[in-house]
Amino acid sequence: MILLVTGAAGFIGAHVCRRLLDHDHTVIGLDNYEPYYDIMLKHARTAWIGEHPNAAAFSMLNLDLSDNTALDAALKTIEIDGIVHLAAQAGVRYSLENPRAYIRANVAGHLNMLELARHRSVRHMVYASSSSVYGGNRTVPFKLEDRTDHPVSLYAATKRSDELMSETYSHLYRIPQTGLRFFTVYGPWGRPDMAVWLFTQAILSGKPIRIFNQGEMMRDFTYIDDIVTGIVGTLVNPPKDDGLIKPGGSISPHNLYNIGNSRAEKLETLIQTIERTCGREAVRDYQPMQPGDVVRTFADVTDLQRDVGFEPSTAIEAGIPAFVEWYRGYTGQ
Repeated sequence: MILLVTGAAGFIGAHVCRRLLDHDHTVIGLDNYEPYYDIMLKHARTAWIGEHPNAAAFSMLNLDLSDNTALDAALKTIEIDGIVHLAAQAGVRYSLENPRAYIRANVAGHLNMLELARHRSVRHMVYASSSSVYGGNRTVPFKLEDRTDHPVSLYAATKRSDELMSETYSHLYRIPQTGLRFFTVYGPWGRPDMAVWLFTQAILSGKPIRIFNQGEMMRDFTYIDDIVTGIVGTLVNPPKDDGLIKPGGSISPHNLYNIGNSRAEKLETLIQTIERTCGREAVRDYQPMQPGDVVRTFADVTDLQRDVGFEPSTAIEAGIPAFVEWYRGYTGQ
């Protein structure tokens, strides 16, 4: 198949591109190399994709998907069978500082991908949502039927907006779509604004790590390889247009799934695992809860297990050493 992957220079996107090349697909990457964090990391990921044995089947387009005119022009003559839409303005806390960036990338950009899917009659569009749509949900594990109408950050609100727009397009135009609510993804080639990277960097440098909510937080840390397996598994299993109720409640061809490790870890457990791996103790700087953050996340992945055979297999005891090994090699630290 000919597959378009947006956010291809991003953390998850680069891994997805390589996995799709493993399966002999033709992959068209799209990324605008937005400088939310060091773009050299994004270029390094692109080069890493280019090292794949099947790299001749990969091409990269440098453009902003919120620019519908440029998007349409760039893809006008390119056949597309399916879409993996991962591009977004990331980061919960940054949404407090630059909210308009989230509307452009996450809302306008998602609409443009829906229009592309509509006019190209793609077989399936898999898109990235987020566990943040559950807001301050106090019931764990998070289930698809839990309330998602009380977001605590603009980032979360844009991701829930994406889900609602996708539902509308699947209803009106019968576009097969699957939205994946990601739970705290980490691993090699990760983002430098995320806890695993920040903690590793600080511990190796002997600098304090900031621990929010006095450390009373839990996260469903999900290793990148497990996430990619779930993405590719859903891609080849598009929802049927059969009028039956789908995961997430739609009767249109639109699935929603949680995708996580289905194991909530205490933040202190994560820190101790990084300490053991690095062979150094962290200097802890306890901070109050940050606006827009949540106390815990924990994914119920029952539906994804049933429909796709998703079985996350990487605990942090294995995933953290893999990340630290990559991090030390990449940074020389």
